[in-house]
Amino acid sequence: MAVTIKQMSLIVATLGVVSFILGVVAENKKPASGTPIAGKGVVICKYPTDPSVVLGYLSTAFLLACIVAGYLALFYPYKGKSVPQSVLFRSTYFLVFFNIALFTGGLAATLLLWPTITEQLHLSRNVHKNLETTCPTAKTGLLGGGAFVSLDSALFWLVALMLADNAREDYFDDLTTDAKGLDTPAYNEAQHFKGTA
Repeated sequence: MAVTIKQMSLIVATLGVVSFILGVVAENKKPASGTPIAGKGVVICKYPTDPSVVLGYLSTAFLLACIVAGYLALFYPYKGKSVPQSVLFRSTYFLVFFNIALFTGGLAATLLLWPTITEQLHLSRNVHKNLETTCPTAKTGLLGGGAFVSLDSALFWLVALMLADNAREDYFDDLTTDAKGLDTPAYNEAQHFKGTA
């Protein structure tokens, strides 16, 4: 069974929504700070169980899957008919939304990975020689912001896919029109009726 544009748009949308949900849950589950425990010349930070690292990485993985699916969906040869990329990029709107989708995807990945990696480093390197440490965690709000930008990226991929579909239809409509400006199938049909009358 061939893949359709509707199926690809559902895949892109689903991956984007899952990335968004995981990012928001990761932001909500992140602890505000750890508990400092004084030792001999060091402070050991004890953090509560923190699923935000795993959820942050999962959110990033779904975002990357969304970006790859969105990109592949634009250039996939639906119904076995491929369209040259130059035809798609001839449309200014498509070019703009394609670049915005790429940019927001990269920004979302940055906003998701930065606090996730920082949080993982805080959890793994929990012994500090600075006796004044407050046992910090990753910056608050970055995971949530990354989640929202991830959802935006998915929406921009969907708009680009819609514009690519319009460009495909226009391209194949232009192929049926011959050099004289006549719609060949309609012209042949009209000639057939003219001959039978």
